[in-house]
Amino acid sequence: MQSKYFEEREKALLGERYQEYYQYPAEQAARGVTVNTLRCTPEQFAAQIDFAVKKSPFCPQAFVVELPEFKPGRHPYHHAGVFYSQEPSASAPAALLDVQPGMKVLDTCAAPGGKSSQLAAALQGQGLLVSNEYMPARAEILRSNLERMGVSNAVVTNSDTKGLAKAFPAFFDRILVDAPCSGEGMFRKEPQAIAQHNEGLVAQCAAIGHDILEDAAEMLAPEGVLVYSTCTFSPEENEQQIGAFLARHPEFELVDVNVAFGSEGEANRCGEYPLDVSKVRRIWPFQGGEGHFMAKLKKTAGENGEKFKPMKPAKPCTEWVDFAKQYFPQLVECETVKAGELLLLLPKQAFPALKLRVLRAGVAAGTVQKGRFVPAHHLFTAYGTQCTNQEQLTLQDPRVAAWLRGEEIEAVTAQNGWCCVMVDGFPLGAGKVSGGKVKNHYPKALRNLK
Repeated sequence: MQSKYFEEREKALLGERYQEYYQYPAEQAARGVTVNTLRCTPEQFAAQIDFAVKKSPFCPQAFVVELPEFKPGRHPYHHAGVFYSQEPSASAPAALLDVQPGMKVLDTCAAPGGKSSQLAAALQGQGLLVSNEYMPARAEILRSNLERMGVSNAVVTNSDTKGLAKAFPAFFDRILVDAPCSGEGMFRKEPQAIAQHNEGLVAQCAAIGHDILEDAAEMLAPEGVLVYSTCTFSPEENEQQIGAFLARHPEFELVDVNVAFGSEGEANRCGEYPLDVSKVRRIWPFQGGEGHFMAKLKKTAGENGEKFKPMKPAKPCTEWVDFAKQYFPQLVECETVKAGELLLLLPKQAFPALKLRVLRAGVAAGTVQKGRFVPAHHLFTAYGTQCTNQEQLTLQDPRVAAWLRGEEIEAVTAQNGWCCVMVDGFPLGAGKVSGGKVKNHYPKALRNLK
């Protein structure tokens, strides 16, 4: 089932190819997981996981899951941030950016966090990731997901891109613009997308994408790379968007995405500003994903950003230092800053003192309560493998399910005091051992209660 406008437009553009291009390989939407390489390699994941997967063609770290009954959010490895549940083709755009450790990277429209997780994994804890989301509720989901994935060097912001552009002129080496779109690639996955779809929505989304691209162009440093993507098929949001952008910005060039999956762009969708459609990529439903468009742009000229005043670290917190010496000795020298009562461990890469709504900068370490340091969940998801006191569980251990339900479990490997509860070496979160039991400090909102 499609909207009338969509069907008429696509039949006119595709002609005899229409039925083939919108042929879905199965009744259910494609499902997949993307491995968090901050935790393990894809090969290690495939060898250890207890459900069937096959390699995805869209990303080296992604797998296709063909079990219709699979509930990824309840799996212990999901809780431990080992994988992100993600429609297979959605893993493609972030991989195209070729992010390397130490880079400064921006995800402009980052919620719920799958692509930001990929970018963070590519950085391997080095450099800086700014993950932004305009909608406040979605920004909170983004923050929570990046914490679950153990990301330590992200700044999560809740801003429009104009605000970001003022804060980060010509700053980033890589930018991902996964633009808000009309969602034509979601028709099978989200039936409500069909009911909401119309020509006006396409025009509105194209205008939003235009503005975000303009702001992103200001934030990209010379020689930097920008990937623009959507999960829709409309010409206005895809080929026409990129063609018009290149016409406005001679300092940018279109770079070949250089991938084998999907199909090249469509010349009859370019409109007023033709481009080399062989360099952009489309993924159609019959090719194993729900639908995507991707274009890669390089900034060949421009001035470097102005020097900025970095966020000023706080004075060392005595309670934190004492706690870290006992449980996280490698973190004692980390620079910290206070956000209200919460102590944050800052990323090593300097960034501006932001006049934006910042939901998280670095790692939430914890708070001081009654003269003692009380650690936060994020500290253990980010640095749990470095904790000197650990309760080691395996995937088959019944204590794992009990822990994720919020129950107290028996202590076997951990000594009295704070500990990190691990499953197959992956951190689940914090517990506190006393009397041979591990008291559960796993956040209630994250527990498997159903």
